[in-house]
Amino acid sequence: MLKKTFGAAALLGTLLATSVNAAQWHMPTPYGDANHPTKIAYAFAEEVKSKTNGELEITVHSGASLVKHPEIPRAVRTGQVQLGEVFIGIMGNTHPVFKHDNIPFLATNFDDAEKLWEAAKPQVEKQLNKEGLQLLYTVAWPAQSLYTKEPVSQLEDLKGLKMRAYSPSTSRLAVLMGTTPTTVQVPEIPQAFSTGIIEAMITSPTTGVNGQAWDYVQHFTDVRAWIPKNVVVVNKRAFKRLDKSTQQAILEAAANAEAQGWKIVREQAEKDTQALAANGMTVTEPSQELLDELNKIGEIMIQEWRDEAGPEIDAILSKYKQ
Repeated sequence: MLKKTFGAAALLGTLLATSVNAAQWHMPTPYGDANHPTKIAYAFAEEVKSKTNGELEITVHSGASLVKHPEIPRAVRTGQVQLGEVFIGIMGNTHPVFKHDNIPFLATNFDDAEKLWEAAKPQVEKQLNKEGLQLLYTVAWPAQSLYTKEPVSQLEDLKGLKMRAYSPSTSRLAVLMGTTPTTVQVPEIPQAFSTGIIEAMITSPTTGVNGQAWDYVQHFTDVRAWIPKNVVVVNKRAFKRLDKSTQQAILEAAANAEAQGWKIVREQAEKDTQALAANGMTVTEPSQELLDELNKIGEIMIQEWRDEAGPEIDAILSKYKQ
C-alpha cells in the first residue's frame, strides 16, 4: 500500500513539475470516454490548444485514471493538478451550496435546471473562490431515475434494499426512501450489482447505457427526480500565472463547452432512455403513488437544506422562484 501511495504521489509530482512553464496542464475527470461530459472535456482541451496555438496543452485523464473522483477537488486546490472535473453534489460536505442540484424534485426538466444553475452560480463561485478554485464550466446530466431488479410502484417495494449513493444528498435520499445507502462510484456499479453490494440505484439513463445496466437490472422507472451537473474548476493561482490572452482563450473555450453541454444533454437523455428499452429493460413512467411519496421526500430535503445554511440557500431559492 505504501509503495502504491508513493508511486501515485511521485506521478502527480512529475506531472506538476512538467507544467511549471504552463505548457502542459493535466485534467482528471471521473467518467469514461463514452460519457458526454468527458467528450466535452476533450473538445474543450482541443479548443484551448487551438486558440493558444499549442502554447497550452491540456491532457484529459478520464475514468478517474489519475485521481479518484472524491479526491479531484483537493488535487486541484492543492496544485497537484491544474484543473479537474467533479460532480457538484460530491462536494456537498464542503458547503451546502453544492447540494443545490441534488435536491429531489426541485428542478426536474432542463429549462428549470438551467434556471436553478443561474440562481446558484454566484453562490457556488463565491464558495469555490474561498477554496482557491475558479469555475470554468458546467455540464448537466440527464434527469436521475430509478433502476431496480423488480418493478416498483411504491416506496414499500424498495424497503430494506441497498441503494447506491454517490453524494451526501443521495445518501440522505436513500435513508428517507427506506433503503440503505451504499457509496459506489460509476466505474464500480456493474461489479457492485453483481456481488450484491447494491440492489438499486437512482442515476441517469446515460450512466445506465454506458454501464450496460441491462446486464444486472431489469426495470427503469423514469421518475426524473433531479438534474445534476459536473463542474470543471481550475486552480486560481495556476490560472493567474497565465498571460491574459491564454486566460481569455480558456474562458472562451469554457463558455463554448458549457453551451454545448446543455445542448447535447437534451439529445442524450432521450437517446439513452430509448437505448435502455432497446436492450431489453422495462422502461415505465412512475405511478402517482410513487411520485407523491417521492415529492414528500423532496419537500423534507428542501427544508433540511434551508435549515442547514440560511442566507446562501435562501438567496438561491428566492432567485430561482422569481
